[in-house]
Amino acid sequence: MKAFIDYFRSLFLLELFRGLGVTGRYLFGKKFTLEYPEERAPQSPRFRGLHAQRRYDNGEERCIACKLCEAVCPAQAITIEAEPRADGSRRTTRYDIDLFKCIFCGYCQESCPVDAIVETRIYEYCFLEKGQNVITKDKLLEIGDKHEPQIAADIAAQAKYR
Repeated sequence: MKAFIDYFRSLFLLELFRGLGVTGRYLFGKKFTLEYPEERAPQSPRFRGLHAQRRYDNGEERCIACKLCEAVCPAQAITIEAEPRADGSRRTTRYDIDLFKCIFCGYCQESCPVDAIVETRIYEYCFLEKGQNVITKDKLLEIGDKHEPQIAADIAAQAKYR
């Protein structure tokens, strides 16, 4: 009996017509289109984009050179060099992220004990020259200074999910 039903289905192409029915429903449905440069799609506060480093309110960088982000990075995209300062605290002298290696997993942000390294909502960036894929400490701090209000709001929103 099963062989007869399978033969009947293959003879009359029932699967084909079922698939065309699905296509027809979407063909006449309401379209969802964004005019990209003018209109932006909504983003989650947990979106992981370009990296940034944050500063304390007094202007000092947050990174304490614990190197946890470098150790936890599965792609080994982070390079950190540090020196002790005159007051005995440690700060980074070099903090580089190679964006060609980075997989934007967010482990660096999760491992940081002082919320120094974060991933912003920035997804529009390009590299026009060789070597621009490596973001240095100065560039990370510049991105963090520019987008600090949005970063602080996103961290506050993420605290609800923890």
